[in-house]
Amino acid sequence: MSQFLEDFTAFVREKGINVYRVSEMVGQQAPETVTLVPCNACQNSYSVAKVFVVSAIGLLRAEGRISLEETVPDVLGKLFPTDAEPRWRSVTVRMLLRHYCGLPGGFLDIDSEDSTAFGEDYLHYTLTEPMLRDPQVASVYTDAAYYLLSRMAEIRAGETLDNYLWPRLFAALGFREMAWSRCPKGHTMGATGLYIYTEDMVKLGAIYRDGGTWQGKRILPVDWVAEVLREGYELRPRGIGRTFGKGGMHGQMLMVVPECDRAVAWHGYVRGGVKELVDWVAKYR
Repeated sequence: MSQFLEDFTAFVREKGINVYRVSEMVGQQAPETVTLVPCNACQNSYSVAKVFVVSAIGLLRAEGRISLEETVPDVLGKLFPTDAEPRWRSVTVRMLLRHYCGLPGGFLDIDSEDSTAFGEDYLHYTLTEPMLRDPQVASVYTDAAYYLLSRMAEIRAGETLDNYLWPRLFAALGFREMAWSRCPKGHTMGATGLYIYTEDMVKLGAIYRDGGTWQGKRILPVDWVAEVLREGYELRPRGIGRTFGKGGMHGQMLMVVPECDRAVAWHGYVRGGVKELVDWVAKYR
């Protein structure tokens, strides 16, 4: 076990932070994983799933299939409801990546709300909801933005988001089991519900740490990786120094620490101490 993982384990046990499993990847070494609490192999990564959506958008852009300046109706075409909230016509892919969509915080959150209240057609439900504000005024975090991005990626890919990512990302990085929650009409949720191994989740962090490469092979465009970290498309500055991270409900976390050539991921059910743990990882040398 690496010194980092030994110290991480000691820290969470001392603080009573309920982490199930943690994985570290340093340089080109294989991920090293420690199980602190017996748990299922695949865990719900909750909103960490959004980083995978971001990665899909970057791949589609590199393939010339989508532009960040296209609007929601540009991409949805005939799927854009005739009774949609009119202001959706000004919302672009770039705005959705930043959660500029005028909806209330937590909208379409299947993890916290009774999802049966959304009906069978999540797309219609989202696009006909009256906006609370001009979508360009403020960024308000909502799962609806990333469900829409998932649907838009599906249209341009010609297949569901998870199927699109299998050969380009999941298989390329040697992922094993994976499952992604779907809406009642069978479309990948995108915003949440991604069940993966911790030792597979950390690999995506290593991709962003290494400028988009994996074992010498180009996976994501280098300019997209730079833009994601610069603009904060889900992977945002965390703790101190040049450290980036994306969290999920109940304390899931993916962290990238380029200065230490380290990527870290963990799953758990954490009720308190997430910020303290993130700060500890960011400071660790």
